[in-house]
Amino acid sequence: MGHTRAAFFLDFDNVFSGLFKLDPEVAVQFATEPGAWLRRLATTLTADAPRRWLILRCYLNPAGWVNHRDGAGEPARLYFSRFRPSFVRAGFEVIDCPRYNATKNGADIRIVVDAVDALADDTRYEEFVVASGDSDMTPLLQRLRRADRRTMIVSPSDAAEAFTAIADQLLDSQQLLALVQGEPVDLDDDADEVAAGLADPARVDEAYAQFRTIVTADYEAAGAPLNMASLAHRLRGELGPVVGASGWFGVGSFARAVETLQLPGLRMSQHLLWDEGRHPAPEPAAPGAQRTAQPEPVERLADQLSLPRLPQAWWSSIYETLSAYARSHKFNLTQCTSWSRDQLRDGGVPVSRGAVAFVVRGTSFGGYPLHRQPPPTPAEIGAAFVNNVLSRAEAAQIPFTEDEEAAVRSWLSPEA
Repeated sequence: MGHTRAAFFLDFDNVFSGLFKLDPEVAVQFATEPGAWLRRLATTLTADAPRRWLILRCYLNPAGWVNHRDGAGEPARLYFSRFRPSFVRAGFEVIDCPRYNATKNGADIRIVVDAVDALADDTRYEEFVVASGDSDMTPLLQRLRRADRRTMIVSPSDAAEAFTAIADQLLDSQQLLALVQGEPVDLDDDADEVAAGLADPARVDEAYAQFRTIVTADYEAAGAPLNMASLAHRLRGELGPVVGASGWFGVGSFARAVETLQLPGLRMSQHLLWDEGRHPAPEPAAPGAQRTAQPEPVERLADQLSLPRLPQAWWSSIYETLSAYARSHKFNLTQCTSWSRDQLRDGGVPVSRGAVAFVVRGTSFGGYPLHRQPPPTPAEIGAAFVNNVLSRAEAAQIPFTEDEEAAVRSWLSPEA
Protein backbone atom coordinates (compact mmCIF):
# COMPACT_ATOMS: atom_id res chain seq x y z
CA MET A 1 0.00 0.00 0.00
CA GLY A 2 1.28 3.50 -0.80
CA HIS A 3 1.75 6.31 1.64
CA THR A 4 1.68 10.11 1.82
CA ARG A 5 5.07 11.68 2.52
CA ALA A 6 4.35 14.02 5.41
CA ALA A 7 6.16 16.57 7.58
CA PHE A 8 4.89 17.37 11.09
CA PHE A 9 5.76 20.54 13.00
CA LEU A 10 4.46 20.82 16.59
CA ASP A 11 4.45 24.07 18.58
CA PHE A 12 4.32 22.25 21.92
CA ASP A 13 3.78 25.26 24.19
CA ASN A 14 0.86 26.52 22.12
CA VAL A 15 -0.90 23.18 21.74
CA PHE A 16 -0.30 21.85 25.24
CA SER A 17 -1.37 25.09 26.93
CA GLY A 18 -4.55 25.19 24.85
CA LEU A 19 -5.40 21.57 25.64
CA PHE A 20 -4.62 22.11 29.32
CA LYS A 21 -7.25 24.84 29.54
CA LEU A 22 -9.83 22.46 28.07
CA ASP A 23 -8.94 19.21 29.85
CA PRO A 24 -5.76 18.97 31.96
CA GLU A 25 -5.78 15.17 32.18
CA VAL A 26 -5.99 14.70 28.42
CA ALA A 27 -3.33 17.38 27.91
CA VAL A 28 -0.93 15.40 30.09
CA GLN A 29 -1.85 12.24 28.15
CA PHE A 30 -1.06 14.10 24.93
CA ALA A 31 2.37 15.06 26.28
CA THR A 32 3.29 11.71 27.83
CA GLU A 33 2.02 9.37 25.09
CA PRO A 34 2.77 11.12 21.78
CA GLY A 35 3.57 7.87 20.00
CA ALA A 36 0.01 6.59 20.47
CA TRP A 37 -1.82 9.59 19.03
CA LEU A 38 0.83 10.06 16.34
CA ARG A 39 0.06 6.57 14.98
CA ARG A 40 -3.64 7.40 14.92
CA LEU A 41 -2.99 10.73 13.23
CA ALA A 42 -1.23 8.88 10.40
CA THR A 43 -4.64 7.57 9.25
CA THR A 44 -6.91 10.44 10.36
CA LEU A 45 -8.54 12.69 7.73
CA THR A 46 -6.18 11.41 5.07
CA ALA A 47 -6.76 12.20 1.41
CA ASP A 48 -5.22 9.24 -0.42
CA ALA A 49 -3.10 6.98 1.79
CA PRO A 50 -1.74 6.79 5.35
CA ARG A 51 0.88 9.37 6.23
CA ARG A 52 4.52 8.39 6.53
CA TRP A 53 6.22 10.85 8.87
CA LEU A 54 9.47 11.85 7.19
CA ILE A 55 9.89 14.91 9.42
CA LEU A 56 8.80 14.99 13.07
CA ARG A 57 9.76 18.12 14.98
CA CYS A 58 8.60 19.33 18.37
CA TYR A 59 9.43 22.94 19.34
CA LEU A 60 9.43 23.26 23.13
CA ASN A 61 10.44 25.81 25.73
CA PRO A 62 12.08 23.67 28.47
CA ALA A 63 11.50 26.40 31.05
CA GLY A 64 7.81 26.76 30.16
CA TRP A 65 5.15 25.68 32.63
CA VAL A 66 1.46 25.75 33.53
CA ASN A 67 -0.17 26.01 36.93
CA HIS A 68 -1.70 22.80 38.27
CA ARG A 69 -2.23 20.98 41.56
CA ASP A 70 0.03 18.25 42.83
CA GLY A 71 -1.03 14.94 44.36
CA ALA A 72 -1.79 16.66 47.67
CA GLY A 73 -3.95 19.25 45.95
CA GLU A 74 -1.45 22.05 46.46
CA PRO A 75 -0.70 24.63 43.73
CA ALA A 76 2.41 23.70 41.73
CA ARG A 77 4.10 24.25 38.40
CA LEU A 78 4.08 21.61 35.66
CA TYR A 79 7.23 22.21 33.62
CA PHE A 80 7.31 21.36 29.92
CA SER A 81 10.81 19.89 30.22
CA ARG A 82 9.20 16.90 31.93
CA PHE A 83 7.73 15.82 28.59
CA ARG A 84 10.84 16.14 26.44
CA PRO A 85 11.86 12.44 26.79
CA SER A 86 8.39 11.29 25.71
CA PHE A 87 8.69 13.04 22.36
CA VAL A 88 12.25 11.83 21.85
CA ARG A 89 11.06 8.24 22.39
CA ALA A 90 8.25 8.81 19.88
CA GLY A 91 10.77 9.74 17.19
CA PHE A 92 10.48 13.52 17.33
CA GLU A 93 13.43 15.82 16.94
CA VAL A 94 12.91 18.12 19.94
CA ILE A 95 14.10 21.67 19.36
CA ASP A 96 14.48 23.83 22.46
CA CYS A 97 12.90 27.26 22.02
CA PRO A 98 13.48 29.36 25.15
CA ARG A 99 11.55 32.60 25.46
CA TYR A 100 13.13 35.70 24.01
CA ASN A 101 10.54 38.08 25.51
CA ALA A 102 7.54 37.91 27.85
CA THR A 103 5.19 36.27 25.34
CA LYS A 104 7.19 34.69 22.53
CA ASN A 105 9.52 31.69 22.47
CA GLY A 106 10.44 31.77 18.79
CA ALA A 107 8.77 28.45 17.92
CA ASP A 108 6.64 30.02 15.19
CA ILE A 109 9.66 31.53 13.45
CA ARG A 110 11.58 28.25 13.64
CA ILE A 111 8.63 26.32 12.20
CA VAL A 112 8.29 28.74 9.29
CA VAL A 113 12.01 28.56 8.48
CA ASP A 114 12.14 24.76 8.76
CA ALA A 115 8.99 24.26 6.66
CA VAL A 116 10.25 26.54 3.90
CA ASP A 117 13.60 24.70 3.99
CA ALA A 118 11.68 21.43 3.61
CA LEU A 119 10.08 22.77 0.43
CA ALA A 120 13.56 23.03 -1.06
CA ASP A 121 14.55 19.46 -0.13
CA ASP A 122 15.09 16.85 -2.82
CA THR A 123 12.31 14.85 -1.16
CA ARG A 124 8.86 16.11 -2.12
CA TYR A 125 6.74 16.31 1.03
CA GLU A 126 3.15 15.90 -0.10
CA GLU A 127 1.53 17.11 3.14
CA PHE A 128 2.59 19.54 5.86
CA VAL A 129 0.92 19.16 9.27
CA VAL A 130 1.29 22.22 11.51
CA ALA A 131 0.14 21.85 15.11
CA SER A 132 -0.43 25.37 16.40
CA GLY A 133 -3.16 27.95 16.81
CA ASP A 134 -0.80 30.83 16.08
CA SER A 135 -2.20 32.84 13.18
CA ASP A 136 1.25 34.38 12.63
CA MET A 137 1.89 31.32 10.47
CA THR A 138 -0.82 32.22 7.96
CA PRO A 139 1.84 33.33 5.41
CA LEU A 140 3.45 29.89 5.74
CA LEU A 141 0.22 28.18 4.72
CA GLN A 142 -0.11 30.54 1.78
CA ARG A 143 3.44 29.67 0.73
CA LEU A 144 2.72 25.93 1.02
CA ARG A 145 -0.45 26.33 -1.04
CA ARG A 146 1.48 28.11 -3.79
CA ALA A 147 3.83 25.13 -3.83
CA ASP A 148 0.81 22.81 -4.32
CA ARG A 149 1.24 20.96 -1.03
CA ARG A 150 -1.58 19.70 1.15
CA THR A 151 -1.81 21.22 4.63
CA MET A 152 -3.45 20.27 7.90
CA ILE A 153 -3.78 22.53 10.95
CA VAL A 154 -4.01 20.92 14.39
CA SER A 155 -5.28 23.57 16.80
CA PRO A 156 -6.74 23.27 20.32
CA SER A 157 -8.06 26.84 20.22
CA ASP A 158 -10.39 28.87 18.03
CA ALA A 159 -7.66 30.06 15.68
CA ALA A 160 -8.18 33.01 13.37
CA GLU A 161 -10.44 32.27 10.41
CA ALA A 162 -7.77 33.44 7.93
CA PHE A 163 -5.38 30.87 9.40
CA THR A 164 -7.65 27.83 9.37
CA ALA A 165 -9.57 28.63 6.18
CA ILE A 166 -6.50 28.33 3.98
CA ALA A 167 -5.64 24.81 5.21
CA ASP A 168 -6.95 21.70 3.46
CA GLN A 169 -7.84 20.08 6.78
CA LEU A 170 -8.45 21.33 10.31
CA LEU A 171 -8.22 19.10 13.37
CA ASP A 172 -9.91 21.18 16.06
CA SER A 173 -9.86 20.90 19.84
CA GLN A 174 -12.62 18.32 20.18
CA GLN A 175 -11.19 16.17 17.41
CA LEU A 176 -7.69 16.45 18.92
CA LEU A 177 -8.95 15.38 22.34
CA ALA A 178 -10.75 12.45 20.73
CA LEU A 179 -7.57 11.51 18.85
CA VAL A 180 -5.50 11.51 22.06
CA GLN A 181 -8.07 9.36 23.86
CA GLY A 182 -8.44 6.89 20.99
CA GLU A 183 -12.02 7.89 20.23
CA PRO A 184 -13.56 8.39 16.74
CA VAL A 185 -12.40 11.73 15.32
CA ASP A 186 -15.79 12.94 14.19
CA LEU A 187 -17.95 15.83 15.39
CA ASP A 188 -20.99 14.69 13.41
CA ASP A 189 -24.06 14.14 15.56
CA ASP A 190 -24.71 10.63 14.27
CA ALA A 191 -21.19 9.28 14.78
CA ASP A 192 -21.02 8.81 18.55
CA GLU A 193 -21.27 5.02 18.53
CA VAL A 194 -19.55 4.17 15.26
CA ALA A 195 -17.42 1.04 15.40
CA ALA A 196 -14.00 1.14 13.82
CA GLY A 197 -14.79 -1.95 11.75
CA LEU A 198 -17.40 -0.01 9.80
CA ALA A 199 -14.56 1.81 8.02
CA ASP A 200 -13.32 -1.39 6.35
CA PRO A 201 -11.89 -0.34 2.95
CA ALA A 202 -14.20 -2.66 1.00
CA ARG A 203 -17.25 -1.29 2.84
CA VAL A 204 -16.07 2.28 2.29
CA ASP A 205 -15.65 1.67 -1.45
CA GLU A 206 -19.13 0.17 -1.66
CA ALA A 207 -20.64 3.09 0.27
CA TYR A 208 -18.81 5.63 -1.89
CA ALA A 209 -20.23 4.00 -5.03
CA GLN A 210 -23.72 4.35 -3.52
CA PHE A 211 -22.91 7.92 -2.54
CA ARG A 212 -21.89 8.72 -6.13
CA THR A 213 -25.08 7.16 -7.54
CA ILE A 214 -27.43 8.98 -5.16
CA VAL A 215 -25.82 12.42 -5.37
CA THR A 216 -25.40 12.28 -9.14
CA ALA A 217 -29.03 11.26 -9.64
CA ASP A 218 -30.34 14.00 -7.35
CA TYR A 219 -28.05 16.59 -8.93
CA GLU A 220 -29.11 15.73 -12.48
CA ALA A 221 -32.81 15.66 -11.57
CA ALA A 222 -32.82 18.83 -9.46
CA GLY A 223 -34.87 21.72 -10.78
CA ALA A 224 -33.44 24.08 -8.16
CA PRO A 225 -30.43 24.28 -5.80
CA LEU A 226 -30.22 21.36 -3.35
CA ASN A 227 -30.07 21.90 0.41
CA MET A 228 -26.76 20.37 1.50
CA ALA A 229 -27.79 19.68 5.11
CA SER A 230 -30.91 17.80 4.01
CA LEU A 231 -29.00 15.79 1.43
CA ALA A 232 -26.22 14.94 3.87
CA HIS A 233 -28.76 13.84 6.49
CA ARG A 234 -30.53 11.61 3.97
CA LEU A 235 -27.23 10.04 2.86
CA ARG A 236 -26.29 9.26 6.45
CA GLY A 237 -29.59 7.47 6.83
CA GLU A 238 -29.22 5.48 3.61
CA LEU A 239 -25.49 4.67 3.82
CA GLY A 240 -25.29 4.10 7.56
CA PRO A 241 -22.47 4.64 10.10
CA VAL A 242 -19.74 4.00 7.53
CA VAL A 243 -20.04 7.69 6.61
CA GLY A 244 -18.88 8.80 10.05
CA ALA A 245 -16.39 5.98 10.49
CA SER A 246 -14.60 6.88 7.25
CA GLY A 247 -14.85 10.65 7.73
CA TRP A 248 -16.90 11.07 4.55
CA PHE A 249 -14.72 8.60 2.64
CA GLY A 250 -11.48 10.04 3.95
CA VAL A 251 -11.94 13.67 2.89
CA GLY A 252 -13.43 14.98 6.14
CA SER A 253 -16.71 16.63 5.12
CA PHE A 254 -19.82 16.21 2.98
CA ALA A 255 -18.89 19.21 0.80
CA ARG A 256 -15.44 17.80 0.02
CA ALA A 257 -16.96 14.39 -0.75
CA VAL A 258 -19.30 16.04 -3.27
CA GLU A 259 -16.35 17.85 -4.86
CA THR A 260 -14.63 14.51 -5.52
CA LEU A 261 -17.52 13.58 -7.85
CA GLN A 262 -16.50 16.37 -10.26
CA LEU A 263 -20.10 17.06 -11.22
CA PRO A 264 -20.38 19.32 -14.31
CA GLY A 265 -21.15 22.94 -13.47
CA LEU A 266 -21.08 22.32 -9.71
CA ARG A 267 -21.22 25.36 -7.44
CA MET A 268 -21.66 25.41 -3.67
CA SER A 269 -22.42 27.94 -0.96
CA GLN A 270 -22.48 27.36 2.78
CA HIS A 271 -25.92 25.74 2.57
CA LEU A 272 -26.71 24.89 -1.07
CA LEU A 273 -25.28 23.19 -4.14
CA TRP A 274 -26.39 23.76 -7.73
CA ASP A 275 -25.54 23.43 -11.42
CA GLU A 276 -24.54 26.86 -12.71
CA GLY A 277 -25.61 25.81 -16.20
CA ARG A 278 -29.18 25.01 -15.16
CA HIS A 279 -29.87 26.91 -11.94
CA PRO A 280 -29.63 30.64 -11.15
CA ALA A 281 -27.21 31.38 -8.32
CA PRO A 282 -29.25 31.58 -5.08
CA GLU A 283 -29.49 34.79 -3.13
CA PRO A 284 -27.61 34.77 0.20
CA ALA A 285 -30.90 34.73 2.10
CA ALA A 286 -32.56 32.13 -0.12
CA PRO A 287 -35.09 29.72 1.40
CA GLY A 288 -33.22 26.78 2.84
CA ALA A 289 -30.41 28.84 4.33
CA GLN A 290 -32.62 29.39 7.40
CA ARG A 291 -30.29 31.86 9.06
CA THR A 292 -31.32 32.97 12.50
CA ALA A 293 -32.27 36.66 12.57
CA GLN A 294 -29.90 38.38 14.98
CA PRO A 295 -28.44 41.86 15.59
CA GLU A 296 -25.93 43.09 13.01
CA PRO A 297 -22.93 43.01 15.41
CA VAL A 298 -23.71 39.38 16.26
CA GLU A 299 -24.10 38.57 12.58
CA ARG A 300 -20.65 40.08 12.02
CA LEU A 301 -19.23 37.68 14.61
CA ALA A 302 -21.00 34.76 12.96
CA ASP A 303 -19.44 35.66 9.62
CA GLN A 304 -15.92 36.35 10.85
CA LEU A 305 -15.50 34.11 13.91
CA SER A 306 -17.90 31.28 12.97
CA LEU A 307 -20.07 32.05 16.00
CA PRO A 308 -23.02 29.62 15.79
CA ARG A 309 -26.20 31.28 14.54
CA LEU A 310 -28.66 30.41 17.30
CA PRO A 311 -31.87 31.97 18.61
CA GLN A 312 -31.22 34.24 21.59
CA ALA A 313 -33.16 32.04 24.01
CA TRP A 314 -30.95 29.04 23.25
CA TRP A 315 -27.80 30.58 24.70
CA SER A 316 -29.08 30.56 28.28
CA SER A 317 -30.27 26.98 27.84
CA ILE A 318 -26.78 25.94 26.72
CA TYR A 319 -25.13 27.62 29.72
CA GLU A 320 -27.58 25.97 32.14
CA THR A 321 -27.05 22.56 30.57
CA LEU A 322 -23.25 22.84 30.62
CA SER A 323 -23.35 23.89 34.26
CA ALA A 324 -25.56 20.88 35.06
CA TYR A 325 -23.07 18.61 33.29
CA ALA A 326 -20.14 20.10 35.22
CA ARG A 327 -21.93 19.54 38.54
CA SER A 328 -22.81 15.92 37.81
CA HIS A 329 -19.90 14.52 35.76
CA LYS A 330 -16.14 14.23 35.68
CA PHE A 331 -15.31 16.40 32.70
CA ASN A 332 -14.68 14.78 29.32
CA LEU A 333 -15.17 17.04 26.29
CA THR A 334 -16.51 14.33 23.97
CA GLN A 335 -18.97 13.10 26.56
CA CYS A 336 -19.86 16.66 27.55
CA THR A 337 -20.86 17.76 24.06
CA SER A 338 -22.82 14.58 23.38
CA TRP A 339 -24.63 14.59 26.75
CA SER A 340 -25.41 18.30 26.58
CA ARG A 341 -26.70 18.06 23.00
CA ASP A 342 -29.04 15.22 23.98
CA GLN A 343 -30.30 17.08 27.06
CA LEU A 344 -30.90 20.22 25.05
CA ARG A 345 -32.72 18.38 22.26
CA ASP A 346 -34.92 16.64 24.80
CA GLY A 347 -35.79 20.11 26.07
CA GLY A 348 -36.72 21.41 22.62
CA VAL A 349 -33.39 23.07 21.78
CA PRO A 350 -32.06 21.17 18.72
CA VAL A 351 -28.47 22.41 18.93
CA SER A 352 -25.50 20.56 17.38
CA ARG A 353 -22.50 19.11 19.16
CA GLY A 354 -20.30 21.50 17.21
CA ALA A 355 -22.16 24.50 18.65
CA VAL A 356 -21.89 23.08 22.17
CA ALA A 357 -18.16 22.49 21.68
CA PHE A 358 -17.77 26.09 20.49
CA VAL A 359 -19.25 27.33 23.77
CA VAL A 360 -17.17 24.94 25.89
CA ARG A 361 -13.97 26.16 24.23
CA GLY A 362 -14.95 29.80 24.66
CA THR A 363 -15.82 29.25 28.30
CA SER A 364 -12.49 27.53 28.95
CA PHE A 365 -10.43 30.22 27.25
CA GLY A 366 -12.57 32.83 29.01
CA GLY A 367 -11.30 31.58 32.37
CA TYR A 368 -14.08 29.27 33.59
CA PRO A 369 -13.32 25.74 32.32
CA LEU A 370 -15.96 23.13 33.10
CA HIS A 371 -13.40 20.99 34.97
CA ARG A 372 -12.93 23.81 37.50
CA GLN A 373 -13.85 23.22 41.13
CA PRO A 374 -16.32 24.36 42.24
CA PRO A 375 -18.09 23.93 38.88
CA PRO A 376 -19.02 27.20 37.15
CA THR A 377 -22.57 28.49 37.35
CA PRO A 378 -24.65 29.26 34.24
CA ALA A 379 -23.99 32.98 34.75
CA GLU A 380 -20.22 32.40 35.01
CA ILE A 381 -20.25 30.25 31.88
CA GLY A 382 -22.20 32.89 29.95
CA ALA A 383 -19.97 35.74 31.12
CA ALA A 384 -16.76 33.82 30.33
CA PHE A 385 -18.04 32.85 26.90
CA VAL A 386 -19.12 36.34 25.84
CA ASN A 387 -15.87 37.85 27.17
CA ASN A 388 -13.88 35.34 25.12
CA VAL A 389 -15.90 36.08 21.98
CA LEU A 390 -15.33 39.81 22.38
CA SER A 391 -11.63 39.24 23.09
CA ARG A 392 -11.32 37.21 19.89
CA ALA A 393 -13.16 39.95 18.00
CA GLU A 394 -10.67 42.54 19.27
CA ALA A 395 -7.73 40.31 18.31
CA ALA A 396 -9.25 39.88 14.84
CA GLN A 397 -9.65 43.68 14.58
CA ILE A 398 -13.43 43.54 14.34
CA PRO A 399 -14.46 47.04 15.49
CA PHE A 400 -17.40 47.53 17.85
CA THR A 401 -18.90 50.67 19.35
CA GLU A 402 -20.02 50.56 22.98
CA ASP A 403 -23.62 50.13 21.86
CA GLU A 404 -22.67 47.27 19.52
CA GLU A 405 -20.73 45.52 22.28
CA ALA A 406 -23.75 45.91 24.55
CA ALA A 407 -25.92 44.33 21.85
CA VAL A 408 -23.55 41.37 21.62
CA ARG A 409 -23.58 40.90 25.41
CA SER A 410 -27.35 41.18 25.55
CA TRP A 411 -27.80 38.60 22.79
CA LEU A 412 -25.27 36.02 23.99
CA SER A 413 -25.59 36.42 27.75
CA PRO A 414 -28.07 38.92 29.19
CA GLU A 415 -26.61 38.37 32.68
CA ALA A 416 -22.96 38.90 31.58
